[in-house]
Amino acid sequence: MYPERPLTEALERISTRRSVKALDLQEPGPSADSLAAMLATALRVPDHGKLGPWRLVTFENDDREAFGKILATRWQALHPEANDAQIAYEQNRFLRAPIVVAVISQRQADHKIPEWEQILSAGAVCQNLLVAASLAGFAAQWLTEWYTYDAHIQSLFNIGDHEDIAGFVYIGSASAKPDERSRPDTQARINRWTETMALGS
Repeated sequence: MYPERPLTEALERISTRRSVKALDLQEPGPSADSLAAMLATALRVPDHGKLGPWRLVTFENDDREAFGKILATRWQALHPEANDAQIAYEQNRFLRAPIVVAVISQRQADHKIPEWEQILSAGAVCQNLLVAASLAGFAAQWLTEWYTYDAHIQSLFNIGDHEDIAGFVYIGSASAKPDERSRPDTQARINRWTETMALGS
């Protein structure tokens, strides 16, 4: 049989997974081997046409501070009135977590596989990375802040005509267990299809 057996503990972990605010993440982060395993897991997603319509860029160690200086400079250019505290906040964005991973949607616009399906595949990479981090004993948050959509910042990733940054996933250890939040009523969102649905349309 495939899979060989149910992983009840994994299902329980996923069912209670919470995003942890980047500001609440701290050391330790994943080791090099653990991060490599998480990234490999993240890319095990549905991929119609075997296109691999995504790529990843990791920020570790001093690279986070270097990129933060770029963010601060760009923020200051966009907001000349920004005060020192605001500029410092931008400079420290990537220091909020030990690891930051940019997930880039890399689509083939004229391919027979619809672009929408390629975009969904990149979204699945982000979600897989959140789940992989949780199963590995870490906390994470998937963010799309202003720099995700800024043309200058995008140029630093060599963003092409049919690429977008799907988001940045911050990974580290949680300083505290996050409170549960309100969620949609599952019963209201899940329906079983019956023939009467078709008859009533």
